Amino acid sequence: MKTKARVIAFYLPQYYPVKENDEMWGKGFTEWRNVAKAKPLFKGHYQPQLPADLGFYDLRIPEVREEQAKMAREAGIEGFCYWHYWFGNGKRILDMPFNEVLTSGKPDFPFCLGWANHSWSNKTWQKLDRFQKDTTFIEQLYPGKEDYEAHFYAMLPAFKDSRYITVDDKPLFLIYAAEQLPNAKEFIDTWNELAHKNGLKGFHFVARTASTGTLNPRISRKKLFNSVNERYNKLLSLGFDAISSSTLKQADIMTKGYYRKMLNILLSRKSFQLGTERYDYKKIIEHLYYPEDERQDVYPQLVPRWDKTPRKGRDAQIYYNSTPEYFRKSIKYALDKIKDKPDEKKILFLFAWNEWGEGAYMEPDLKYGHGYLDVLREEICL
Repeated sequence: MKTKARVIAFYLPQYYPVKENDEMWGKGFTEWRNVAKAKPLFKGHYQPQLPADLGFYDLRIPEVREEQAKMAREAGIEGFCYWHYWFGNGKRILDMPFNEVLTSGKPDFPFCLGWANHSWSNKTWQKLDRFQKDTTFIEQLYPGKEDYEAHFYAMLPAFKDSRYITVDDKPLFLIYAAEQLPNAKEFIDTWNELAHKNGLKGFHFVARTASTGTLNPRISRKKLFNSVNERYNKLLSLGFDAISSSTLKQADIMTKGYYRKMLNILLSRKSFQLGTERYDYKKIIEHLYYPEDERQDVYPQLVPRWDKTPRKGRDAQIYYNSTPEYFRKSIKYALDKIKDKPDEKKILFLFAWNEWGEGAYMEPDLKYGHGYLDVLREEICL
């Protein structure tokens, strides 16, 4: 299928029980539990957001994965970026669905990997109480070069799979928290060296980062926004080939004001907020894309909707008024930013395929059905 963009959708492999979640949240936990119990927080608030065609699925079932791929393919999505968890010293979690995709050869649908290199705490899915102390129960570690090598060889079968998504014939590997990687250059150099030794042309490393960085009361809005290119270039200087840009904070500030956003962030660090953080989606989409997104080494993202009510309750960040037609408008803005790039670099990361706990999903729900999938297909397919 010929398309105007290479749309790659972030895919959360969390919807099946694992020992660590059982121990932290109770037997049989998946995030469906949070999704199902979400409640509306204001008049007209669309909650709970409940799945339609696929229901409360279990990713241990191959037919579910096949149906997901079929829907994505029909909407013009090139492939899934599966979130991949490697905590160091061989510690992995939520790897069963991708392992089955890899070993079975099904679904026959392109994929790449995104390393979700962050610790898991009691706020990963949802705190039991807003004033409960943060507790880390799986820590992200970076033991050094030997661990980098073990990580590479553990994933080598995936990189050699014919379905693996490439840029310039190199496997695309995304790192979620690129700035937290303590020696990114060593990691990148090590993996590129091992890639060449094992018949690959090297990697296309993508650093996922927020355009604004960490908000700090001592930094003015003007300085914050003017430093975007500097921020991106710093990561590229470490050996990354491209940036996966997230402009959500920037859009929040432009929509509601710098000082209001800053106050919310400062209070949230003390487990307190000024109630629900609400933004009108039809205003947000006017501020999701910036001149930096026109760079060949920057890959913007599509955001169909965003509502963290299932995870955060009354402390949620919510984009309300999201509809398929407003998403259509957002897609047009994104396509305009990439229209002059080489076809290989016309990449849009879709946030997300199935982040139901954050209200960022494309899968059919009871209110809009296939609406979001339909407008994506209509806008990107030639």
